[in-house]
Amino acid sequence: MDRGVLPQAIALLLAVCSFGPTGLAEGVQCDLQPVDPKVTYTTSQVSEGCVAHVPNATVGVHILFLEFSKEVSTLELTVQMTNPNGARPQEVLLILSVNKNIHLTLQVPEIPLHLAYDSKLVFLQEAPKAVITELPPSTTKNQLFLWANTKGSIISAAELDNPQSILLRLDQAPTSPSRCTLEPRKDMGHTLEWKSHTQASVLGCHLEGVTGHKEAHILRVLPGSEAWPRTVTVEVELSCALRDPEAVLILQGPPYVSWLIDANHNVKAWTTGEYSFKIFPGSNIQGVNLPDTRQGLLEEARKLNASVIASFVELPLASVISLQDRSCGSGLQPSPTTVQITPPGEGCNQDLLLSLIQPRCSDDVMTLVLRKDLISTLGCTITSLTFWDPSCQAEDTDDKFVLRGTYSSCGMKVAENVVISNEVVVNLLSSSSPQRKQVQCINLDSLSFQLGLYLSPHFLQASNTIELGQQGFVQVSMSPSIPELMTQLDSCQLNLGPDVEMVDLIQNQEAKSSCVSLLSPSPGGDMRFSFLLRGYVVPMPTAGILSCTVALRPRTWSLVSGAWPRPSFKGNFWIRGFQECDGPEGCGTSGQETWPQAGMWHFFCHPTAMLCLFTGRLCSCNHSLSIHPSTIPSLLSPLAKIKCSVCSYQFNI
Repeated sequence: MDRGVLPQAIALLLAVCSFGPTGLAEGVQCDLQPVDPKVTYTTSQVSEGCVAHVPNATVGVHILFLEFSKEVSTLELTVQMTNPNGARPQEVLLILSVNKNIHLTLQVPEIPLHLAYDSKLVFLQEAPKAVITELPPSTTKNQLFLWANTKGSIISAAELDNPQSILLRLDQAPTSPSRCTLEPRKDMGHTLEWKSHTQASVLGCHLEGVTGHKEAHILRVLPGSEAWPRTVTVEVELSCALRDPEAVLILQGPPYVSWLIDANHNVKAWTTGEYSFKIFPGSNIQGVNLPDTRQGLLEEARKLNASVIASFVELPLASVISLQDRSCGSGLQPSPTTVQITPPGEGCNQDLLLSLIQPRCSDDVMTLVLRKDLISTLGCTITSLTFWDPSCQAEDTDDKFVLRGTYSSCGMKVAENVVISNEVVVNLLSSSSPQRKQVQCINLDSLSFQLGLYLSPHFLQASNTIELGQQGFVQVSMSPSIPELMTQLDSCQLNLGPDVEMVDLIQNQEAKSSCVSLLSPSPGGDMRFSFLLRGYVVPMPTAGILSCTVALRPRTWSLVSGAWPRPSFKGNFWIRGFQECDGPEGCGTSGQETWPQAGMWHFFCHPTAMLCLFTGRLCSCNHSLSIHPSTIPSLLSPLAKIKCSVCSYQFNI
């Protein structure tokens, strides 16, 4: 070869090699570093989780294990029923297990929902449409699973890190297994989607050697734990004060992902799989093969004549990705390395601070405690903490502020000698005007409750006697009547004696069986319900005790602060003998049966059950009857010989 040609050949070879992946870093000289564009995403991927299909569940249980890095965080939790007419459990129990303090905004559908959490860590933004249950203390993940199994069938469980918002759908997934067993890196599918407080790491750089103003936005979606076809919605918002940005959007992901692009500006799309634009629905465009490495994607941007990598992001498999860029790729100003829980410049998060003000009510004293570590986390500095009367100031200790006052001091306002209210005034270093919050306590000593038993739904004349087999109507009234208070029957139990198991009539503000009906309140707001006292006993009980617990809440939820009391009270009544089952009409018997002179008696509540104990026979007019072996008299054994010519029956021992 001519010696003059050799240097040219070597130069040409080096030029060709410089476009390979190895030479890209040298040729492009792209030093990726944090930049301004903001990228958020919604995903169904969780660090650990499970989904089950239990079509016949009476109580469906959903568990959320929530791990937060900050001492105080905010969380928006939305519970949905996509198909209201679809099969679902009669009741839903949602369990929240959190490790730090959270300020919770909850949206739930109109269904029987129970919510279990630690009230010391979870602060509700407004009145929940749910029945609240306190979680067992110091519960590990395994212990919580065992506890949840005693409450119902576990439909879903998920562990999330720093969630900002969660969408939980109660519709069951028919293709899921029948048992919920936690799996690492679980894709919750349609059941759960969430967004993190932690923002995605966005990088950018200048591509040297390329002229022009074209900017590239590269979104790389990593494969998930389950490969099934899905569409990722990509929302792009580009804005520039000086010029219209010329942008190319590079989307790379697994082969089973397609893309729906919703952009506020013209962008050129360069994607794997298929893609379409929201403004042209149904017009799918076939994508191209793209490299699945960082260097390879940077090279693609250079091939498309991009001079700036305005954003480069690697994300877990997501359902929605939102990209906002208002810098037009100019400047590439670095973003802060830390994520604040309050917007920059606002300083103290006053809303969260006020949510921590929760009074404790005991005897004749209202007490408030604010931990200094939580105050510091919120970026707040308290200069003074007082009641409405500024002479009642908080005690400043090493680790907390303690504000207390008796019900007759510090400017306390007393309504009907029951509701004690005051105003907490917080002066902050960062604010010229003080923050104020209304707080309340209830003086139970000044409240009285009356429980009346009636034998007709007209509630005209109270009675202290009821017959077995008779329907009782109960009215619970409170005096004095406080317009600011709302009362609800939290629970009611029936006690027929020391040898009989307590019968739950109402639990968690819901009827426990179809023998019990919650009735509309009286015109004066008194609580009402009815129950059917079924049972045939030998010998029969002569007295019973009906005990109830009432939940008190303010009608204006914004006034709620602290734990509201649940006063309990009892009412006694007498039981007269049965008359329903002493002849042919009772249980379809021949009328020739006689009651044993001695034996055992059995009480139970069932929608249609009628139980008769006859000599030598046990007859049920219901299709199913549960009997404990210890309650079966010897004269009825063996059960194999029991016959009932009229009633259909099934014995469950």
